[in-house]
Amino acid sequence: MDERIPLAVIGGSGFYEMPGLEEVDEVAVETPFGPPSDRIRIGRLGGVRVAFLARHGRRHTILPSEIPQRANFWALKRLGVERVLSVSAVGSLREAYAPGHLVVPSQLIDRTWGRPSTFFGEGLVAHISFADPFCPQMRAAALEAAREAGATVHDGGVYVVMQGPAFSTRAESELHRAWGADLIGMTALPEAKLAREAELCYATLACVTDYDCWHASEAAVDAATVFETLRRNVAVSQEAVRRLVSALPARDDCPCGTALDSAIVAPREAVPATVQERLGPVLARWLGAGR
Repeated sequence: MDERIPLAVIGGSGFYEMPGLEEVDEVAVETPFGPPSDRIRIGRLGGVRVAFLARHGRRHTILPSEIPQRANFWALKRLGVERVLSVSAVGSLREAYAPGHLVVPSQLIDRTWGRPSTFFGEGLVAHISFADPFCPQMRAAALEAAREAGATVHDGGVYVVMQGPAFSTRAESELHRAWGADLIGMTALPEAKLAREAELCYATLACVTDYDCWHASEAAVDAATVFETLRRNVAVSQEAVRRLVSALPARDDCPCGTALDSAIVAPREAVPATVQERLGPVLARWLGAGR
């Protein structure tokens, strides 16, 4: 694609529409990793090009562990996306993070398995830096946008990513709290890892829907509770996205945009042609930087 897309929004449950999105087109992208979760909607929001992807499919037919994350991020990179905001439902592991609040998490703990979490292999090794899994500039911008939208929003927090699709046992919930975790959800990984490998700025706007099952005076989480709280949160989350679009951070000094420079140690001429073809959009800048 010739025209860049400054922002893509990957929406979770209940966040499939974007009021105010104009000049909308829907694009089906073929990828080496199969089809993305859904057709990607591209339009203009406040005059800025924005892409939107329904993470679970717009009819919510894809389990968290079945989301074709590599296809999703390959497709976004192919379309010229530069930044990604993930909007997703989470459970709270702390009293202060109440249902209805928003959180911009700062750290992740991975408790998933069997989910393809890298573009690399088959002739090309890359070890991305992942100490800080979210883009600092995007985090700051998302936090300010949520505040301006009138949300009760928290800066930072440790997000445990569980496999699902079942919710936690009480013992697991207490274990995660003992680890110092603040939030629990099912989708931030491998999203954040693939975004870093694709050199995309990535942050999460987490919508707290419940207290998982640790809270003595609150009922244990169920799907009906999650969707009802999300329904109430959608408007403020959408307003946060609208405000973020008008105040996107610059990428000139952001290390996300050059993440592969310190991740790949093999010389460019050693990259197999088959890998260059398969990972074309992901490797384009890195390969070009050596010419």
